[in-house]
Amino acid sequence: MTTIRSLIFVFVFYLWSAILSIACLPAMLGPRRWTLAIFRLWTLGIFVQLRICGIRVELRGREHMPKGRAIVASKHQCMFDVFAQFAWLEDSCFVMRKELMRIPFFNLYAWKAGMVVVDREGGAKALRDMLAQARARLKDVRPLVIFPEATRGEPGVAGDYHPGVAGLSRDLDLATHPVATNSGVHWPAHGFIRRPGVIVFEYLPPIPTGLKRAEYMRRLQTEIETASNALLSL
Repeated sequence: MTTIRSLIFVFVFYLWSAILSIACLPAMLGPRRWTLAIFRLWTLGIFVQLRICGIRVELRGREHMPKGRAIVASKHQCMFDVFAQFAWLEDSCFVMRKELMRIPFFNLYAWKAGMVVVDREGGAKALRDMLAQARARLKDVRPLVIFPEATRGEPGVAGDYHPGVAGLSRDLDLATHPVATNSGVHWPAHGFIRRPGVIVFEYLPPIPTGLKRAEYMRRLQTEIETASNALLSL
């Protein structure tokens, strides 16, 4: 039954994504907020579709969510981590790898929404470019969402936390709001099977700016991993 429900969900997910992305193309002529509203509608539709698989999405720690400019550093276990945030973050800006800009239609919406696109193989130049783009995007009052592990990992396994997030916090002088999740338990990084249960995204108390890089990275990883592991039994 789980396999059948998962197949139905995958079909509905891609059908919904294709129809919405084509139908909403005229919004590209409007302001950025129109594009972000489309992302939000797309995400809320996926929340409903996940009920096919017996999956419910829950948001915790609302009191720790950013208000205005801030860095949101999230645990990364599956593709769902990326677009789930559109449901509750206002005027969000994401750090995304350049390979995603090859996806038809998505690349147009990402460009219009003003995302930060980085080359993960670019080394120091990529970091400088990311900082420059972030400064430009955050001239507006927006939260900047980044996945410090850069790639999806298995639930219960800490990935390699990259120090670029520390550079953003220091150079932009912004607090960091960690986000824990158990998404990979129910939406695995690979394959089409979706397992029933509750996907939780939990905002944790913000980490202030001004910390030494080593202390900042240690605290960020410890808090995200501890809270994410506590969600694995859900």
